[in-house]
Amino acid sequence: MLSPLASSVLSEPAPADAAGMVVHPFEWLLLAVLVIGLITMDLVGHVRKPHEPTLGEATRWLLFYIALAVAFGVYMIFRHSPEFSVEFFSTYFTEYSLSIDNIFIFIIIMASFRVPRAHQQKVLLYGIIIALVLRLIFILLGAALLERFSWLFFLFAAFLLYTAYAQVKEGVSGGDEGDPEEYEPNGIVRFAQRVFRVTDGFVGDKLVVRRAHKTYITPFLLCILSIGSADLMFALDSIPASFGLTKQPLIIFAANAFALMGLRQLFFLVDGLLERLIYLHYGLAAILGFIGVKLLVEACHGQGWLEGIPAIAPLASLGVIVVCVLITVVASLIVSRRDAKEGHGDDAAGADA
Repeated sequence: MLSPLASSVLSEPAPADAAGMVVHPFEWLLLAVLVIGLITMDLVGHVRKPHEPTLGEATRWLLFYIALAVAFGVYMIFRHSPEFSVEFFSTYFTEYSLSIDNIFIFIIIMASFRVPRAHQQKVLLYGIIIALVLRLIFILLGAALLERFSWLFFLFAAFLLYTAYAQVKEGVSGGDEGDPEEYEPNGIVRFAQRVFRVTDGFVGDKLVVRRAHKTYITPFLLCILSIGSADLMFALDSIPASFGLTKQPLIIFAANAFALMGLRQLFFLVDGLLERLIYLHYGLAAILGFIGVKLLVEACHGQGWLEGIPAIAPLASLGVIVVCVLITVVASLIVSRRDAKEGHGDDAAGADA
């Protein structure tokens, strides 16, 4: 039985936002407790003892985080409405799709810093913590700005359409993400290297060490900064895409949190699979382009323009995103397998000759 205080907190009405969803501060508190609890569990139970996760371990934890996301989506149905649940799942699928592209960069960064496989979990977890804090700031700031300046939706739409074009262009050019030598430290990492003393190599999984009464940072810390700041750049397209699917900050942050928390396990599962997703850029371009058009239509409606064009329903958005992901993955795997077989056949023919 709930205490009188808890009952009053849960039942107290909260003001509706622009999208019509009533969010109580208690929901933000519960989400914060859940995310902090999951991070603490990972820090204490998984990365404290450095190890490379097995395929089974990574799969189990990935399914656990997916189950949490599904539970949150079900909660949205009963607490709010099926429409907001659909918006959450649309945002969640979009974030996960974009996260797959992020893993390419993470692999390059890890290889460039030569992070031992056993320590990669900890690097990713700290990088994800940085990303969650920065994304929360971006989400709250974006929501506040969009509420006051609705014309910013046009900028978001234009940016998403440009990003979709850039994805197609990168796909046509072949993309060179697989070459670790092409990684260059960003400004944050270069600044840290200039300001602090850096050890020649890793010192276990320590971030900072003391030597001869002097403080040094390790490449381990630099790698974490690199991944965290790289994710900051990824947020520049994922956050506008999220606002194109829902206007509710709680939904956007929850989708980002569940997607990012499962990203570490996904990293170890798809490490060897990424090179086979040859159509990934086209799939992401289709998703970002679709959301950009959806956002553009809604922005026009907000100004009283193009009202003859119907708005895209949340369920339709979810369907388009899921179909794009499925077509991208299935087509990539089919063509990759065919090319692999043809390659083996050519090698065999050359050997016989």
